[in-house]
Amino acid sequence: MDPLHIAFLFFAGIAGGAISTLAGGAAIVTFPALLATGLSPVLASCSNLVALVPGNLFSSYYDRKQMPLLGRSFAWMMAASIVGSLAGATLLILTPERVFAAFIPLLLGFATILFAYAGRIGAWLRARAEARGAGPHNWGAIVAWLMPVSVYGGYFGAGLGVLVLGLTSVGTGGDYRSANVAKNLVVGINSAVVAVYFAISGMVAWPQALTMMAGVPLGALLGSRIARILPNDVARWLLVAIGTLLTVAFAWRYWF
Repeated sequence: MDPLHIAFLFFAGIAGGAISTLAGGAAIVTFPALLATGLSPVLASCSNLVALVPGNLFSSYYDRKQMPLLGRSFAWMMAASIVGSLAGATLLILTPERVFAAFIPLLLGFATILFAYAGRIGAWLRARAEARGAGPHNWGAIVAWLMPVSVYGGYFGAGLGVLVLGLTSVGTGGDYRSANVAKNLVVGINSAVVAVYFAISGMVAWPQALTMMAGVPLGALLGSRIARILPNDVARWLLVAIGTLLTVAFAWRYWF
């Protein structure tokens, strides 16, 4: 990498860390940044997941006092979620580059919609999970919903936090902070396992991933300070605007 690419990815990592802290959805910015440096779509997606692993793990550790009661059912749920993530990661590796490139506008558009309607999507997921008998600390009851969500997380993952938060809020009885910590833990563990899988499979561009990863903690710190003065809804709709522009740009690039 030349110095320009190094600086670009480092600052993209800072932006991603800040966005993740403010509203979630760092991949909407960091994934296109990796593509812009010349990585292939599949390699960029794998490297992006690796670069963002520390963010969720640090977030769950930082707010660990709000961690809900986990127990054996959480362990079973986590195991099922990891299986789903690995299935999605395998599907990504098997997807031909040309096919995945054609999917990029659809995936970015889907992630953008997730953020635009995060509240409604979370309520819908909670209602469906509760209908299956889910309740506080009954983590096993949400596995049926978490499995397909985890497959998506292993395959692409942008907007994954919106879906997982909607489910973990069921297991915490509606306690948002506890649900958010549980979400960060689930996404962090899944991402770490998938990152190891990608590394073993030789699907990580390490110079790019590590350069971006170095900026993520700084961005998270910056985002925590911005969050004190910037309303969460403003950050979310800014991310929606960025996602919409990128979706249109990549649709033009790969479809026309």
